[in-house]
Amino acid sequence: MRATIHNYLESAKQRREENGEKGFSLIELIIVVVILGILVAIAIPVFGSIQENARINATKSVAAAAATQWSAQLANGETPTEYKTGDTKITVAGKPGATATIDSVCATATNTDLPATAQSYKSGPGCS
Repeated sequence: MRATIHNYLESAKQRREENGEKGFSLIELIIVVVILGILVAIAIPVFGSIQENARINATKSVAAAAATQWSAQLANGETPTEYKTGDTKITVAGKPGATATIDSVCATATNTDLPATAQSYKSGPGCS
């Protein structure tokens, strides 16, 4: 099949050159459009999964950062403060009290941009 298409394109090209025509034939343009369509059909799902993975990783890193902040504050004898994220879609829960120990710190980050099955992630030594 490939050889047949290739032979057809070559003969059409030679015919055009003999007649002094320049440019691409309709079949050549159609083939290019089909190839581009196939590439786009492959690229769109891949791009969607990359975005979801980025949201998951952002949520995990927020949970880890909150747990680190609270552990450091407890280690320094300070009262843990609220952890503020730069993303309005990610919320953090689980702030320990002033009498908590470092081993009990467990931060839970929730992202409303993710499906319900993958919205919350925990981090910290107190998480089981």
